[in-house]
Amino acid sequence: MPSPNAYPIDPGGETGFTVEAARMKFGPGMLAELGDDARSLGITRVALFTDPNVAATEPFAAALASLKGAGLEVVLYDGCRVEPTSASFLDAAAFAREAGVDGYVSIGGGSVIDTAKAANLYATHPADFLAYVNKPLGEGIPVPGPVRPHIACPTTCGTGSETTGVAIFDHVEKQVKTGISSRHLRPSLAVVDPRTLDSLPPGVIAATGFDVLTHAIESHTARPYRSRPRPESSALRPPYQGANPWSDIGSLQAIRLGGSYLVRAVADRDDQEARDALMFAATLAGLAFGNAGVHIPHAMSYSVAGMNHSFVATGYEKAEPMVPHGISVVLNAPAAFRFTGPAAPQAHLRAAEALGADTRGAVAEDGGRLLADRLIEMMRATGVPNGLSALGYGEADIPGLVRGASAQQRLLTIAPCAVGDDDLRRLYADAMRYW
Repeated sequence: MPSPNAYPIDPGGETGFTVEAARMKFGPGMLAELGDDARSLGITRVALFTDPNVAATEPFAAALASLKGAGLEVVLYDGCRVEPTSASFLDAAAFAREAGVDGYVSIGGGSVIDTAKAANLYATHPADFLAYVNKPLGEGIPVPGPVRPHIACPTTCGTGSETTGVAIFDHVEKQVKTGISSRHLRPSLAVVDPRTLDSLPPGVIAATGFDVLTHAIESHTARPYRSRPRPESSALRPPYQGANPWSDIGSLQAIRLGGSYLVRAVADRDDQEARDALMFAATLAGLAFGNAGVHIPHAMSYSVAGMNHSFVATGYEKAEPMVPHGISVVLNAPAAFRFTGPAAPQAHLRAAEALGADTRGAVAEDGGRLLADRLIEMMRATGVPNGLSALGYGEADIPGLVRGASAQQRLLTIAPCAVGDDDLRRLYADAMRYW
């Protein structure tokens, strides 16, 4: 594959970046303080979003008891779908409109948190569903203003959705994932309690943990913020701004934590240190990519998840057939980082070293290859499927996969180099099998 050209720094372009970090509290037992947190935000009648599996856990019971103990009126919505769809977002929004609440609490993985974001949005600012959805699948109309307070409580070490203004869903009719993006969707507070990971099976830890790693690596290897055009006003600066000194702090530490603890957390369910570290890494990665952005692996992932509805992932046997988000992302990552390595060699080499690759004697140009090799090593150690072919994809599926990825221009423009359809075709072919 030809070496891509990096985006140059634009002398007349962007000169600054904006940090809009979410409020966050972290630690075992923090869900017991949820009632006080909700009261502090002025919430009196709360919509509590979750899914049936989380609703049966001890952490959820502690959170519910805290909300009721603080005197809040709780309206439960436990119909959140794993890997939500446009239909499930619409169902949640209809519930929210009828519930008459003044705030939201979401307890679950990224699917639950994103569903609560969407319900909050459409209940607060009603519109046709596609109005706020990212272009080209939607109209991309800016969210007109703030929404109701939302406390997000993640129960997986994965999406970082508790810190971002993005809500992702599966557009079933188009067979692709897309989303809604606005700073107004960022939760008012993230309550991160690592005890929520205690009941997760190893397969879910692997899928969500690799989502953490790819978030962090993509944000660290993103195009520099100074390569972007300067907006006409500060209000038009996009949420995804490109790699910058602030996002690099969180992304590199998240990569280090993932490289040190992900394999351990999957191998030993009782390794509390490893699971706590992954939970913190997820929040760090969310802060980083919510500011810098993600690029090729995520853009490629949306059609991987959207086109395939027969795959059953380890740890997700109780869910409907689907490709978990972290799996759909990481299966593209080695191919993508081999491609982007020449465009940002130092960043890829730093990421490879942070992930645990042996970089002794390496030069910057080795970064993409070393990073990909280390990811593949970790994928094999944690039982991740061997490339897209393990999901049932083949050469005949590549045109459809490319169409879905090509629609994700909001993400592809964050890559450190230009990415065209011919590049995507080669990347999907490279991602079919790794060992």
